[in-house]
Amino acid sequence: MNTFGYLYRLTSFGESHGPGIGGVIDGCPPGVTLDMDFIQMELDRRKPGQSSITTQRNESDRVQFLSGIYEGMTTGAPIGFIVWNENQRPADYEKMQHLFRPSHADFTNQQKYGIRDPHGGGRSSARETITRCVAGAVAKLILMKYGIEIHAYTSQVAHIKLDKPYSSYDLSLTETNPVRCPDPQKAAEMEEYIQQVKKEGDTAGGVVTCIIQGVPVGLGEPMFGKLHATLGGAMLSINAVKGFDYGLGFDAALYKGSEQNDSFYNDNGKIRTRTNYSGGIQGGISNGEDIYFRVAFKAVATIMKEQSTVDEDGNETVLKAKGRHDPCVLPRAVPVVEAMAAITVLDYILLAGR
Repeated sequence: MNTFGYLYRLTSFGESHGPGIGGVIDGCPPGVTLDMDFIQMELDRRKPGQSSITTQRNESDRVQFLSGIYEGMTTGAPIGFIVWNENQRPADYEKMQHLFRPSHADFTNQQKYGIRDPHGGGRSSARETITRCVAGAVAKLILMKYGIEIHAYTSQVAHIKLDKPYSSYDLSLTETNPVRCPDPQKAAEMEEYIQQVKKEGDTAGGVVTCIIQGVPVGLGEPMFGKLHATLGGAMLSINAVKGFDYGLGFDAALYKGSEQNDSFYNDNGKIRTRTNYSGGIQGGISNGEDIYFRVAFKAVATIMKEQSTVDEDGNETVLKAKGRHDPCVLPRAVPVVEAMAAITVLDYILLAGR
């Protein structure tokens, strides 16, 4: 299960501390001019070492395309690419390679496969999300031709959260601070909190909010293959994600039907809804309104404090992790959420024959 998508498909490969991380994009339409600067910019938004509140692993994350492109344009053939790992440090994991790190994939991988790469989590490392950002950047370039835009931002870090709807914020401010939060005051509070938990050798979780604008009516299936179900699966496949909701989400349980139904009206010949509690999707199909959803991320599992665990033989012991890790994954998760949203929406547009 290393492939995501129906028609626009991404297959990824590689490990965190191996030679490189790469992938194959299949089903990309021919004749698409690729803006390489834009693609690299999307990778730069995800790459490590970009601020004091992210991991200090030093990687340039330059993507090298291997196939499927001729004179800067897609040919319709599979697009192969790779990002070489330049700053891998597997030695950081030698002393704990036979231990099961709490809340990591070490134990489950060992039990399932009988073997695992212990260096940085190997295949289970969040470094794999590089491939998603490459495929997502290509998808974004295509979606621009449809007038579809995707904006994600950090809306919560631990107890610090934005309390207004996305329409109340200037989303152009998202990239003006290291936390990627459009509220400058809240962003400063979030950054200070992340710095504090970092000093304590601990980590923090939070929430990313994403908005997809310009989606046409009719994307998605009424039963299996609902648009929100695939978006949810896309988001839940991202490392450290623990929850997904769209529209009112779990808050829908608080309101009566009369309070949350989206009434229709005629807007100069176009049918619209006066409210958008449905989050742009009704019956599993897009209704033309903004699609918005939230993605909850747990605190990064690797902490610099001593923790109780066991080794591969079941002997109880104490682990103190070593290595370079994010004290909070949220800032670097924002472009990954956008990428998976772009891959999903483009896939459904192609499925609809548009």
